[in-house]
Amino acid sequence: MATAEAAAPTLVVSGLQAWYGESHVLHGVDFEVRPGEVVTLLGRNGAGKTTTLKAIMGIVGKRSGSVVFAGRETVGLSSDRIARLGMAICPEERAIFASLSVRENLLLPPRVAPGGLTLERIFALFPNLAERLASGGGKLSGGEQQMLAIARILRTGARFLMLDEPTEGLAPVIIRQIGQTIAELKRDGFTILLVEQNFRFAATVSDRYYVMEHGRIGIGFGNSDLDANNMEKLHVRLGV
Repeated sequence: MATAEAAAPTLVVSGLQAWYGESHVLHGVDFEVRPGEVVTLLGRNGAGKTTTLKAIMGIVGKRSGSVVFAGRETVGLSSDRIARLGMAICPEERAIFASLSVRENLLLPPRVAPGGLTLERIFALFPNLAERLASGGGKLSGGEQQMLAIARILRTGARFLMLDEPTEGLAPVIIRQIGQTIAELKRDGFTILLVEQNFRFAATVSDRYYVMEHGRIGIGFGNSDLDANNMEKLHVRLGV
């Protein structure tokens, strides 16, 4: 099992603000992800979770504050330079190229660092992809597209992964497979920042959680805090 010391660098987010045009979406977000953790951002729709991932990656219209990754301040860097520090994002919309085959989708992203997973390792994680290698991306099921979207970033060599709603709309059997994959990646030393509406799923893979409310972090807690009283308060905050 990989240890925290051998895992990806810590991410520290401080006072992060972000805008889409004139719309001010993030209002001073503060949190950290420690090496080797799976950390989940929870919150209602519109709370700012996806925008937080995009702001960390530098793909919002405007941002300010501080995002320190691998010991380096990244606010002010372009998204491609941030990626080359070893960070990757798997977007909610998956962004699969429908006209390209599974193989072509996998081989398309450039490597940003040594140590990207081989196709053989990826097929061990996602056997469905090996069976659909020549199929067009647009002919895959939703679950297969999600597997491909995750697999694609694993080839890049990034060790810090941001996964945006990876279980949304998927069948329970696929959700379990995604959970098993996240657990394996953690054992292999990856650090993962997860955005997830499905708290029941998040609780099976995560070490710690932050609840976002109105573009800010409301509360943060770990698995040891999940007693009945706190669970009831969490359900009220999440509206579930």
